[in-house]
Amino acid sequence: MVMKKEKKKKQAAKKPVHNQERVATGIKNFDSLIEGGFEKNSTNLIVGSSGSGKTIFAVEFLIEGMKKGENCMYITFEEGKEEFYSNMLDFGWDLTKYEKEEKFFFLEYTPEKVRTMLEEGGGTIESVVLTKKIKRIVIDSITSFELLFEKELEKRESALSLFNMLSKWDCTALLTYEGTPAPEKKVTSRVLDFESDSIILLYFIREKKQRNRYLEVLKMRGTKHSLSIFPFTIEKEGIAVSEKTYEGELK
Repeated sequence: MVMKKEKKKKQAAKKPVHNQERVATGIKNFDSLIEGGFEKNSTNLIVGSSGSGKTIFAVEFLIEGMKKGENCMYITFEEGKEEFYSNMLDFGWDLTKYEKEEKFFFLEYTPEKVRTMLEEGGGTIESVVLTKKIKRIVIDSITSFELLFEKELEKRESALSLFNMLSKWDCTALLTYEGTPAPEKKVTSRVLDFESDSIILLYFIREKKQRNRYLEVLKMRGTKHSLSIFPFTIEKEGIAVSEKTYEGELK
């Protein structure tokens, strides 16, 4: 009986995302690697270690949406609002301005509150998403939420609930995950790996006397994505992916 119930949940979490309508990220030279952007209403995972550029990638994705007139939401478990807004100004992204225009909604949540939200079936966040017609949403980072659960079954069920909830909101979601990606190795929990529509890896590797950044599209459903690894830099205007592939070996 328990197995049937879990199977039912898994089936509910899967959604048909192959509609080919694309959501541009605004990240220089990235969208050409994934047929023009993320699939609309998909849930995407950005994996990288500290300093790899996950948050910048995520916010730039939201900025592109707001430039197009879309309402966006950023949910964080770790960032203080004042410091976060100040850091984003370094890239010319005035989040206070977007917030006043009611295009940007910043929610500082504890992982426990998100667990309560799942138990309530959406709660306050769902109310904002639906009434404000949010089209892009970022959760930064999903790692803190996962740490709430010790047992693998609890992690699996909570992740399935989260993906189900995001699916019914009719928005394109981007989740960040704190981890050190390694070639040919599992980088996230099994359920996140399976349920995510795409996984983007951001490497931050020490080579000789400095660290360099690289990007790889590990998977993207319904998309003929690039299988190469690309260097990228964090510029004054945001992330810039190189047009040339990386020919070395990541370690």
